[in-house]
Order: sequence, then C-alpha cells, then structure tokens
Amino acid sequence: MSEFRLAFPACVIAGKHRLTAEDIVLLRKHTFPEGIRTSDHVVVMLALNNSCPEKCSEWNTFFVEQLAGFIVDYTYPQGSLDEINVAWIMRMFTTDGVVNSVLELELILHVMELSAHVPDELRALALDQLRLALSENIGGYRLTRATDRKNITRQDVDYVMRVLRSVSEGGIIGVSPVEYGVLQRIEAETQPGANHQRWGEIMAAVELRDYAQPRRSRWLRIIDEEPVVAAAVA
Repeated sequence: MSEFRLAFPACVIAGKHRLTAEDIVLLRKHTFPEGIRTSDHVVVMLALNNSCPEKCSEWNTFFVEQLAGFIVDYTYPQGSLDEINVAWIMRMFTTDGVVNSVLELELILHVMELSAHVPDELRALALDQLRLALSENIGGYRLTRATDRKNITRQDVDYVMRVLRSVSEGGIIGVSPVEYGVLQRIEAETQPGANHQRWGEIMAAVELRDYAQPRRSRWLRIIDEEPVVAAAVA
C-alpha cells in the first residue's frame, strides 16, 4: 500500500482537536480551490473528518455538499448512481449495515437527493437506519431522534418520506421488494396504535413495483479505493 501524506494546510489542520470555520476557508482556498474533484481529494476529506474529534457546523455542510457532489457529478455515471457507487458508499460509510454517524447519514441522504437515479439497495439501507434505531438503539439516525420510544413519530415519518420522495407520485409509493421488506420490519418493531397517523397512510400508499429497475453495471471502479479505504480506517 502506498503511503499517503497530507499537504499544507491539510496536514496542519489534521493535527487539531477542532475544525473551525477558518480552517474551512483555508481548505477551500488552498487544498480544494475547485472543490472535490479527485480520489486524492476524497482521501484528504476522510482523513480530516476522522482525525479531528470536534467539528464546526461549517465543516458538516462542506463535507456533505462536497463529497455528495463528487460522488454524483464527478464519478460514472455522472449525475446518477449505479450498484458500484452504492457498494462503495456502503463499504465506506457503514459497518455491518449501520451508518454510524449523523454526518455520514446526512451525506448518504444528500447523495440520494442529488442523483437522478437511486438504486433500491441504497433506499433500503437508508430506511433500515430507522429500524436499527427502533430495534437495536444504534446508528446515526438514532442520534437524531428526539425520543427513544419504540413507536413511529412525526420525525420518523418525515425521515421515511425524505427517503421515499423520489418514488412517490400521485398518492402511490412504488417500492421494490427489498424496500418493502424493510418497511414491514420497521412496522413489526412498533405498536400500530402508538404510531403517528401518517405512518399508516404511508403503508397504505405503498405498492410493489411490477418491474425491475435497470441495472447499470460497469467494470470501472468508482475511484481508486485503496488510499480511500486507508483514510477511512485511519
């Protein structure tokens, strides 16, 4: 494995306890003057995110917008996602299917919002974060919930609809079997009478699609994975 070294000013920022707004200005000006455009840039972003325990809100916005833009707009297929992108996202930002941080979950949601096409597996992964919060009390979504009660709240409803908005039209929510299975497992973790009314309306609107989404297979990897994986686990 080749050794990756951070250049100035990223190398100095990586040694800090807290990322500040001033650090973001330096990164924008010197390290990413045109934004995140290469796999090396991704390595730097992940290294900084993992090395600094405290982050300002400006970093959170910068991290989500820049990485989501790179994944959707600067990797093939540009403007969209395929199963290769999704496999990379799962490998980089989940542990055994769990999205561990709020920031990484927001990144995944923003990627979905930017993409013209979202594979079923990624929506299922996002939905499953609610199930994990309800059943196992783990994951990035659990950290955002205003309650630890095992019932569907308005916050949960808003989250589910954020995930499913792109497949909702005319009062119908068209889902794949894998997404439907997650929704059923979510419902099984709750007491129907205690759930928010909107949850019942969502489940009533769900219909299984009678067609398969086209698979967009390709041989090329999304980016050079080796240094990126090394940064993620550093």
